[in-house]
Amino acid sequence: MLGQHGRGLTRALFTRPALALARIGVTPNLLTLAGTALTIGVAVLTLPRGHFVVGPIALVLTIVADSFDGILARATGGSSEFGAFLDSTMDRLADGAVFGSLTAWAGLRLRDGPLRTWTLCLGIACVVLAAVVPYAQARAKSVGATAAVGIAERTDRLVVIGAAVLAAGLGAPTWVVTAGLALVALGSLVTVAQRVLVVRRQLVDGAPAPARAGGRRGAAVSA
Repeated sequence: MLGQHGRGLTRALFTRPALALARIGVTPNLLTLAGTALTIGVAVLTLPRGHFVVGPIALVLTIVADSFDGILARATGGSSEFGAFLDSTMDRLADGAVFGSLTAWAGLRLRDGPLRTWTLCLGIACVVLAAVVPYAQARAKSVGATAAVGIAERTDRLVVIGAAVLAAGLGAPTWVVTAGLALVALGSLVTVAQRVLVVRRQLVDGAPAPARAGGRRGAAVSA
């Protein structure tokens, strides 16, 4: 939901900087790879160690930088099917690094007990669902349907868990991270169910497809 409403704002803010990068020879695909590498590096180096202030702030900066690829592609007419594929694939790696790093933190830093068990289980669920949510949309497209619906797109998931981690870093109880993972897992599961139902209506009941949400790289599935 946040991703759909925020695209206009990011275009307004970052089109000129993106064009400046284009003038020095930076390509959208290069930005995609660089942004993914930075996101993975920040997540792996900060979150498992419990650096919950530096980590989220640095991740916000890297994820914002990562959004330049789609803006640059649209501004320069460089959108392509391969760019969409690459962008979506790299997003899955970045999401897995974030939630996997939080799962590692739970295993390394939390004491044995219910909180540790719940956090580990929810972290694993978030890793899995972060891949299933966009897969449902991509698979829907492959069978001629549209599944651009859901209460927890990629931006929503990252904002929720980022806020929870930062709150813990600023002194909130550790269970706030667990609660953030629970919200992400629940929202992701609901989104998968929404996409399954809307595709069923289209393919079985013959209902019209809902309006498609624009991706960052044209046909990219980044939700």
